[in-house]
Amino acid sequence: MLTLYRTSLAMFCLASLLPLGAQAADAEKTATSAAEAAAPAPRPPLLERSQDDALALERQVPKAEQQTLQANSENFLALWKPANDSDPKGAVIIVPGAGENADWPVTVGPLRRGFPDVGWHTLSVSLPDLLAERPQARVEPKPAAAANKEQGESAPAKDTPADANANVAQATAPEADTAESTDAAEAAEHNDEADAERIFARLDAAVAYAQQQKARSIVLLGNGSGAYWAARYLNEKQPPQVQKLVMVAAQTPARVEHDLQSLTPTLKVPTADIYYATRTQDRLAAQQRLQASKRQKDSQYRQLSLIAMPGNQAAEQEQLLRRVRGWLTPKEED
Repeated sequence: MLTLYRTSLAMFCLASLLPLGAQAADAEKTATSAAEAAAPAPRPPLLERSQDDALALERQVPKAEQQTLQANSENFLALWKPANDSDPKGAVIIVPGAGENADWPVTVGPLRRGFPDVGWHTLSVSLPDLLAERPQARVEPKPAAAANKEQGESAPAKDTPADANANVAQATAPEADTAESTDAAEAAEHNDEADAERIFARLDAAVAYAQQQKARSIVLLGNGSGAYWAARYLNEKQPPQVQKLVMVAAQTPARVEHDLQSLTPTLKVPTADIYYATRTQDRLAAQQRLQASKRQKDSQYRQLSLIAMPGNQAAEQEQLLRRVRGWLTPKEED
């Protein structure tokens, strides 16, 4: 009888606790749902600066001049202006420099709008942001104790070698700074290759578009670091459709594999290197490129100097247009 009473009492207690357990589970589920609802939604990835610039140009430039081209799996904006001539001489593909867009007010925009009046189509492209120019994350070295622990208890510490073999190992072991610099160099090389692949794909698309417009001659014109990418594109891909290269105030970007001094002498197309003689750094860099070109047999490289006019930008841009036009078609030089 006593056993039956105890069993009944235990079952009664268990039955009274079940609603409390269910209520606690429901409360926990409700709290979890509320927390999930209150959690902020993940932010969409930020646009590249070049994409922001393209969106701004789409609002500012006439729709008739806008062309959406495709390079691999991504679309990009290019600005097209046909020649104001019944017999166009060809197309000038303009490559902006770092921080510039397809209608940049210095060099890019003025040449884009000026060449159609002297018989040339223009196609100004927008380039992607460079991976190689993004800040590199610093890798913090691991403490010695943690490194030794990862290597195992039996491994002697680097600073306290146990025997002659350990002394040799310590002398030949790579330092942490060396390993970090190696990793940084490999990352920079990977970024350089990725940047080149994206930019070359856009230049391929631009050349193909110029061909579709029946351009009988295609010229690449790069400004600033855009001159570097145009030169490297012609050096590595050697597209037969491009007949000439114009470099304006050329600059080599940071953290790239080749510099302009090594690229320009080996180009297989006639090249005009236009620099501002009044800018000391530009003049010295241009001098080095000229000296390198003289070491090459049958070089088609030529330099043209200009005078910067800080107080009269319109006259400076007109001077540039005349010099480029005169080099492209010498008989028409003013």
